[in-house]
Amino acid sequence: MGNIKSGRSHRETVSAVMSILMAAMSIPVYSGNVADSITGGRIIVEFPATGVSQNVQVDVNYKGELQLEPLRSPLKVGSIYDMPYSLTTNCPNYRRLWLNTGVLFGGGLAALGILQVLPEDATSWNKKEITSIPLFKRWWRNVRKGPVWDGDNLIFNYVLHPYAGAAYYMGARSQGFNAVNSFIYAAGISTIFWEYGIEAFMEIPSIQDLLITPIAGCLIGEGFYLLKRHIVANGYELFGSGLLGNIVACIIDPVNEVIGLFAGNPCRTGCGADIACRPSVSAVSGEMCMGISLSCRF
Repeated sequence: MGNIKSGRSHRETVSAVMSILMAAMSIPVYSGNVADSITGGRIIVEFPATGVSQNVQVDVNYKGELQLEPLRSPLKVGSIYDMPYSLTTNCPNYRRLWLNTGVLFGGGLAALGILQVLPEDATSWNKKEITSIPLFKRWWRNVRKGPVWDGDNLIFNYVLHPYAGAAYYMGARSQGFNAVNSFIYAAGISTIFWEYGIEAFMEIPSIQDLLITPIAGCLIGEGFYLLKRHIVANGYELFGSGLLGNIVACIIDPVNEVIGLFAGNPCRTGCGADIACRPSVSAVSGEMCMGISLSCRF
């Protein structure tokens, strides 16, 4: 709380108020105009601080004094895509990240099922030998023997694994985590969840996968993040096409875009594109029917 003498115009007063607040609160102001309005003896000053609006409430005493009091409510941020680009800014959404992790776990189990039906020359798995050993005994044997240099198909090692790492990275990056924390998350998912988790039931953990998935995934993932920022900033359009923008967004950030269909996507607030998936209940010929309603608007 502070006060200054005032014998100036309202706009001059607001400028003075901003100067005091910046000095007292150490809030970096990058750009933008000061908006002031007098209502019932109060001035509301709004200015951007690292991409977020900070409200400051000022009590006006018309005897010539101002009393300054920053609002105590927390800052509201729609998503990290509303903020200026930064490698270090961290405003994590832990609740959504847990949801992403659960979906990744389910997707990993589905991927393992797909790999099991692929030809043996694609996965280098001797399925008859592998399945002859009890499940958890097999996992413990593989974990103790690893990691080793594998002989998997080049497409798996140097295309699909880096892409998976980028998808893991984006799973955290789009939820407000900075580059370092997103890399840690991607490394944790690829190491604990995949190499020493699901895939260890089928093969010994791989040296290439342990290194390439998080490292290449981080580099590719940050490129994906920059591309998605461009898409989001243009209302989910790419080269003037909403269809192309949405397709590319789903490719470079599959976890968040798919979950966003059901749990909501703050990146789409106010943009020209809208995709939603909602459960529906209807009566047909006297019978109750349940389904899913998918709506797309570009």
